[in-house]
Amino acid sequence: MNLVRAEQKERTRLALIAEARRLFAERGYADVGLAEITAAAGVTKGALYHQFDGKTALFRAVLESVHHEVADRIVAASDGDPWAGFVAGCQAFLTASTDPALQRILLIDGPAVLGWAEWRAFDEATSAFHLEEAIDDLMRRGLLPERPAAPLTRLLSGAMNEAALWLTTEPSALADTRRALAELLESLRCR
Repeated sequence: MNLVRAEQKERTRLALIAEARRLFAERGYADVGLAEITAAAGVTKGALYHQFDGKTALFRAVLESVHHEVADRIVAASDGDPWAGFVAGCQAFLTASTDPALQRILLIDGPAVLGWAEWRAFDEATSAFHLEEAIDDLMRRGLLPERPAAPLTRLLSGAMNEAALWLTTEPSALADTRRALAELLESLRCR
């Protein structure tokens, strides 16, 4: 494949992901058809099928991009002092999960369309991965008690995911939820 065709193929792929993401965020996976996505992206259905096996495969690519975006927000917020960065990263996850452009794809349609196991695999590779890295680092620095990091990672990840799901129906509770999360994290800190 020559370079021009490879670039065109990648532009088509990115356009499909961008338009599918926009439409899925606005209306949800079930209410968006492939014809609508291809029209919005300015490509044919054949071009879509050249890139993806169908709507579920396209959604998988959209969900992967959303997971990476959330992970990038967490990492960006985590810069600086190790403890403050840890708390800020956890807070960034909660804030990102209330973003309407991410919320439906990440928290509602993701597990429903792909199933819990596949959704968890995305989470493990992105947000949970960074959370466990941060917990390991805080333990090495003596800011958290030394113990296996995996159980604490899963407990915190589960709590934050549950809070994020709850915030989909109670968005006005974000400030209270962020405060509760900060208090929870502080209770874990070594004195």
